Amino acid sequence: MVRAIRGATTVLNNDKREILNETKKLLIEVIEKNNLKKDDIISIIFTATKDLNATFPAVAAREIGLNDVALMCMNEIDVPDGLKKCIRVMLHVNANMDKRQIRHVYLNEAKVLRPDLN
Repeated sequence: MVRAIRGATTVLNNDKREILNETKKLLIEVIEKNNLKKDDIISIIFTATKDLNATFPAVAAREIGLNDVALMCMNEIDVPDGLKKCIRVMLHVNANMDKRQIRHVYLNEAKVLRPDLN
């Protein structure tokens, strides 16, 4: 069964290391909270707000060993009152779990996107 798991985080600066470090934290927390193995992950779509262009967030996935996962990076729609310096992910996973068991993860300022989860 394929499931989608969402998450988001923010950074303070448009800095390569900061983007990669925060994205790694997000991915690791999604993996741990959902009890996933790396082989369970089919693909990950990353989006970043237009104020983040120092690196591709997908590089973080490679740095934590997700080498056989299809990755894609895109820009978010630039909405006037949207959250700034935000990285979002959607993981597609092979998981034998009910939708209610999925744990979406929102870190840093991105917690405002899903206050129901905090």
